[in-house]
Amino acid sequence: MEIFHHISSVRKTLGEARMAGKTVGFVPTMGNLHEAHLALVKQAQGMCDLVVVSIFVNRLQFGLNEDWDKYPRTLEADSQKLREMGCNYLFCPEEGEVYPNGMDEQTRVIVPSMANVLCGASRPGHFEGVTTVVTKLFNIVQPDIAVFGVKDYQQLAIIRRMVEDLCIPVNVVAGDIVREPDGLAMSSRNGFITPQERPRANQLNQSLCWVKQQVLSGERDFLKLEAAAKTQIIQAGFKPDYLIVCNSRTLESAASDDCEITVLGAMYTQGARLIDNVSLKLGSAQE
Repeated sequence: MEIFHHISSVRKTLGEARMAGKTVGFVPTMGNLHEAHLALVKQAQGMCDLVVVSIFVNRLQFGLNEDWDKYPRTLEADSQKLREMGCNYLFCPEEGEVYPNGMDEQTRVIVPSMANVLCGASRPGHFEGVTTVVTKLFNIVQPDIAVFGVKDYQQLAIIRRMVEDLCIPVNVVAGDIVREPDGLAMSSRNGFITPQERPRANQLNQSLCWVKQQVLSGERDFLKLEAAAKTQIIQAGFKPDYLIVCNSRTLESAASDDCEITVLGAMYTQGARLIDNVSLKLGSAQE
């Protein structure tokens, strides 16, 4: 596996690969890689000749009082995991390489219709930081496909809309959520869950799945379901951020006649903010 720290070198190598007819897959990450990240890499490997993984802890997407400074940096261990699974290229630039004119003067990319709801309401500016850095990474790597995990459902929807709006020639592919045996979605922030909380930390997933089953059983009072699911989270000892039944494409509150629905939620433990979602389709055999 080749490791690049500079834009010019990764562009040169990938340009030569494309000239040789190779297709390029891309998995952008902030490091601290776990099985869910590696599943995205494996998915990209099955779709392309070459795979690039980026590791960059993007300060632009962290708000005030968030955990940018304590976000785990595990580059050596991450590199070894990628080597073992046969990843071709790792791009791990310094901040000055990605933002050469500084953070304050950086041109921003904004998706106004989706960025200020759900996680965006709780983390102002977060998705502006995500879309800005992903646009830059797409311009640097110029991949044929890019794989993003469904766990960050709002992020996936926003990036797809950004790619569509800006006519970026990248096929954005969704990777399934990878879960612990008890249903907790794998996340780098799971390391902040206390040992006392961990046996109950799957409550968010349990409440989302409960809402899904109620909807599949015919319940269409979504506000009632949302309130009941939040109560479940509170009774388990956690603080709900949001839990909303949405139209899967627009992320607007679902209407009773919507066929594609996603239930999205976020909750706070003592040391972590966890997110998760479940989707369902109505009017067909597929859930």
